[in-house]
Amino acid sequence: MKNIKGGFNSIDEYIASFPEEIQNILQELRATIKASAPGATEIISYQMPAFALKGNLVFFAAWKDHIGFYPTPSGTKTFERELSIYESSKGTVKFPIDKPLPLELISKIVKFRVAENLKKAEEKSEKKKSQGSSSSLANIHSG
Repeated sequence: MKNIKGGFNSIDEYIASFPEEIQNILQELRATIKASAPGATEIISYQMPAFALKGNLVFFAAWKDHIGFYPTPSGTKTFERELSIYESSKGTVKFPIDKPLPLELISKIVKFRVAENLKKAEEKSEKKKSQGSSSSLANIHSG
């Protein structure tokens, strides 16, 4: 069911808005992402199903002729060779709706994105810690 603004409140609502055969594909994709990103949160972002873990991981959406998978530009660039058989552009991959999803490849991409987000979050945390300790040192010396 769409919310008042015309958007979806959950991935379940999004998936339920499609015919059964598309729902099955989307549920398969969702389950693969979930298994590859334990601890990730399901969200709706830009009116698409998405998973977040220390920031956005991946998005997906059903279109007329394809399933859109959005693993960010780093996800498509890193797996450029494996994705070359699919139509893709910066941060976007189009999986034909009439062919099985490459679930193993999707899993690898999601795991890559999880590692990337965790590393970025750790670097940010380290940076804050070092800024915090250097500013407290400055306070000691100026006091």
